[in-house]
Parts: sequence; structure tokens; C-alpha cells
Amino acid sequence: MGNFPIREFLPDPLHSGKIPCGKLHSTTMARFKGQAEYSVDSKGRTAIPAKMRTALSPEALGTFTLTKGFEQCIYVYPLDQWKIKEEEYGNLNTNNRDARHLVRMILMWAEEVSLDGQGRISLPKALSDFAGIRDKVLIIGAMDRIELWNPEHFAHYLLEHTEDQETLAEKVMGS
Repeated sequence: MGNFPIREFLPDPLHSGKIPCGKLHSTTMARFKGQAEYSVDSKGRTAIPAKMRTALSPEALGTFTLTKGFEQCIYVYPLDQWKIKEEEYGNLNTNNRDARHLVRMILMWAEEVSLDGQGRISLPKALSDFAGIRDKVLIIGAMDRIELWNPEHFAHYLLEHTEDQETLAEKVMGS
């Protein structure tokens, strides 16, 4: 966990959203990394790895929002990170058809879940079906979120995406 600047927003009455006010403040945000394969029990519950639970900020209150992710995985955002995502979605231009569609596609799948006493979360059936998660789940830290994958789907994903880390870094981050 570290301190990262977060921009505050003011109401924007013209676009029914918010605009940056230029004021920055610091907050503690979760940074997830690593991977683990866990079982999914008959009730659709899986544990969140201890190292990822300890990375949660107190503001998350042990609560996550799960939603449909890209490449057939489930995105798992801690409550405090989800609030930031909601602000981002709220800042989109609602007059733009694609923006409205994106918000609908993300929020229609969103489900809030909390850690139980054993560090587990319940996976909503619709999201588990979308990701093809049955009895095993691959849990991957992805900075501000956790990703849940069917381990076989992730193995196929890696086979289809064969570029090495160095090539990707150069493409994405520049040389």
C-alpha cells in the first residue's frame, strides 16, 4: 500500500457529472500483486489470498464490487477503489451513446460482496458463468483490482498473447 494523489472533483451542472477542481489529496490505496489458485466451494465461495486481504485499505471495509472484466475474467474492486471507478464513469459525457452503453455494460453486472469470517467472498452465479469459473479459480493481483479467472481460460489467454514483457513494455510505455 502506498500514498497516491487523488484529484478531487466539483459538481459540473452542465454535464451532470463532475469536473476536476485541481485540488489533490493523498489517500492510502490497495495495490494487489501476485497470483494464487484456489478452490470454489459448492456454495460458490472462494478465499481471497491473505496477502491481498492485508493490502486492503481500511476504507474498503472488507467489501468488494465484482463486475464483468475484459478477456472473460471477473474484476474485483475494493469498495474504496470502486468509488473512484464510479466517479470516473460519472464523469463520462452522458450525451455520448458509447459512454452510456459502457456504463450500462459495466454496472449491470456489478455486485457488492463482503469478506466472511474465513476471508471468502461469494461469486455471483452470472459472473461465474460468464468467466467459466466452476471448482477452481486463478486469482491475480492487478494493481487497483483483483482479477478472477478460470485457470484453463487464462492458460489459453497466455498462449494467444505470446509477446514478451520487454516488447509489451516498449509498445505500451514507449522506449
